[in-house]
Amino acid sequence: MAETAGSVMLARSAMNRAVTEAQRPPGRPVRGTRRISAALAGLAASTRHELLTFDDPAASAGRAIPEPFLELAGACMRAAAERAPEVRRIVPRHALPHVAGAVRMPGSARLTDAIPFKMIVVDRTVAAVPLDLELLYNGVLLIRDPVVVQALVRAHHASWDAGEELTRATDGSRGELPPQLRPVLEALLAGLTDETAAARLGMSGRTYRFRAGAEAARRGWL
Repeated sequence: MAETAGSVMLARSAMNRAVTEAQRPPGRPVRGTRRISAALAGLAASTRHELLTFDDPAASAGRAIPEPFLELAGACMRAAAERAPEVRRIVPRHALPHVAGAVRMPGSARLTDAIPFKMIVVDRTVAAVPLDLELLYNGVLLIRDPVVVQALVRAHHASWDAGEELTRATDGSRGELPPQLRPVLEALLAGLTDETAAARLGMSGRTYRFRAGAEAARRGWL
């Protein structure tokens, strides 16, 4: 009789958990700097196997976002990347000037013409998407619905297959861009003609072409 009563209690408990899971919304919005920071830290701590991201480091440029928040968000992503054996990061081409110091993050990275939105997917079980699709600082939607998460994983795989490898720094000296070459790199990425870029930078066309070619070769673009 006691065993029967115990079985009934276990069955009821299981049913209650099932009902709770069924009632849980597919996404939970998180707002406020402290709660968003805690959510990002939780994602980093829960990462075990795989980390997939759509990332646009240029999105926060010029925005009034506190530096401590940016530092914490970056630290959380690095911690998650270090925990996961498989890391795949997709970055839009326009953000390349902002990626120089971040290519040393563990895992692989690819460039695409654009990303649909910023996104973090951990172990294919939970995803985080900004409420405005651009900035984590403005709020995050935590998604645990398995169908939605798998759809996001498929979107990431499609972009990954269409992307190109991002040249990675193999050591600290290679990852740091000399200050005198930064304007040259930015002119390269902006698609300026040699004459226009040289005039803007106050150097001869020959000097500009030499520096641009050297930087392109150093980064494996040639």
